[in-house]
Amino acid sequence: MKKARMFPFERNRYFYGKLLTVRDFESEQKYFNDKRRLLNRLLFGSGVLAGMQVVAVDDKTITVEMGVALDYLGREIVISAPVTLKLSMIDGFTNNEYKKNVYLYVAYDEKGREPVHSVGNSSVRGEETSEYNRFLESYRLYVKEEAPAPQSFEHDGLLEDIVTIYQDQDVRVTQRMPKFANPGEVLDVTLVVEKTLQAPRVSLSLAYTAEGFDPLGKDGNLVKFIEPGDKQDTEYRLSYSVKVQDLPGTTGKLTLNAGSVELLLGDNRVPIDHTVRHSIDIISEPVEERITKVWYERSLDQAVEGYADRDVCLAKIGLLQLGPTYMIEQVERVPFGEYIPNASLARRLSRSGKASALHRFYAEARAYDLEYGSKPELDVVYHPERNAFEFTLGIPKPQTIQDEMATGYVEVPLDPQAKQGPRFFSRGKRNYVTDEIVHGLGEGQVTVVVGLEEVPDSQAPVGSGGSKVYFGETDVFKDTEYEAELPNISFGTLIYPDKGSFRIGMKLAGSATGTSLRIRWWAFKKLPEGSRYPVADLRKAVDEAAAGSDNV
Repeated sequence: MKKARMFPFERNRYFYGKLLTVRDFESEQKYFNDKRRLLNRLLFGSGVLAGMQVVAVDDKTITVEMGVALDYLGREIVISAPVTLKLSMIDGFTNNEYKKNVYLYVAYDEKGREPVHSVGNSSVRGEETSEYNRFLESYRLYVKEEAPAPQSFEHDGLLEDIVTIYQDQDVRVTQRMPKFANPGEVLDVTLVVEKTLQAPRVSLSLAYTAEGFDPLGKDGNLVKFIEPGDKQDTEYRLSYSVKVQDLPGTTGKLTLNAGSVELLLGDNRVPIDHTVRHSIDIISEPVEERITKVWYERSLDQAVEGYADRDVCLAKIGLLQLGPTYMIEQVERVPFGEYIPNASLARRLSRSGKASALHRFYAEARAYDLEYGSKPELDVVYHPERNAFEFTLGIPKPQTIQDEMATGYVEVPLDPQAKQGPRFFSRGKRNYVTDEIVHGLGEGQVTVVVGLEEVPDSQAPVGSGGSKVYFGETDVFKDTEYEAELPNISFGTLIYPDKGSFRIGMKLAGSATGTSLRIRWWAFKKLPEGSRYPVADLRKAVDEAAAGSDNV
């Protein structure tokens, strides 16, 4: 039944004395079957009605649960008992390449049952023959190793304009965009990256040109996708938004020119040498009305035969290659959404408030930090599938660097014979003041604490002790196990609040040995409440950003 000629309908007419032959009984069955299947096809479409879940039992075996589905000719497919099969034993599976995704389909199938002796045929042929007494309306499972074309799905082709950017045996990159749009509407353009589990990491960047659309987002017409390194998926989606211009009755175009797309598979750059173009009708009437009109204006042949060679895909199975064999890593059930919803349930859902929610808008917001001194940033993206605006606000950091505390050290040479640097505490000089030190906490009052750091010898054995910092007079530890091998030095600090800097003054109280001293300092600053970013300034910054943004 590759051709879906289920019409016109011709019904048996019975009368007394009519000779009933095989043709009459076959016509009787065909009449009821074809009419029911035509209505199934036009009223319900195709897909899974219930059950038929696919589960991985082990690394090489799957189970298909009981269930019911309708195929693209309206024929009922019933799996009456769970079936467990090794993947390699299913029709269509080949062993030439294990690093791949495979697609499990279910198809309608009829099988003969109850063979019986055929009296009529034996009298004609002169030999004993048999015929099947019953037909079992059954099913057939098989595997395809090529992904179906996205445009081949009935409703997808009606609702979306789908183009293929790149495709090989391991990776396919497509882009989807609604077929119809109203002026002023914000549309989501969706990049879909499909890949095998062992394919190299995918990264993609593109620059598009648009006629009839205005780019939204801080990156303008630039779009980038980098596959997350911590995930292991076979499909990724990235959406970016454009705004429809006020040009009803025209056709908008979004184009990816050859050379404007950079695709990397691992470290290998894949050239894209063809132009990809979306064509979108910009219309005044509601989009739902136009889609409904196109749906009902299709011909009967298109409605019935357009997908007659298609079966229902139950699962996408991701395989990993393990040496000379394979293992099942992932099973994605009904990957192309081929479900038939229950009409009663759909009606109840529409009455439960979801339909009225379509007339409401929702807001989602998040904030991120910008460098100090940057201008605030505001980006708005509209998600039509859930009527939500996503606000992203970039707020400059406060004047401080990281915290209200900073630290550092100063190296002070002691050796009067040092070849480089000033000769501190030499020739009887016992006082020294450092150059200005910028503490990094900005202007204002700070408190500076200074200590003398003893750094262990790099040749000392492991476990002999780490560095120590002495505050105040070091001679208080004299004649104890904590005695410092450092001179006794008094410290003072000179703060410059208007400059955000300070100096350290030192006085040597005794003899000094060694070549240098390390002076460790800590600066502390208590910020007044609310000084990181005043609310009034923040509101002003947000207002300025919103006034200058085309996204609001």
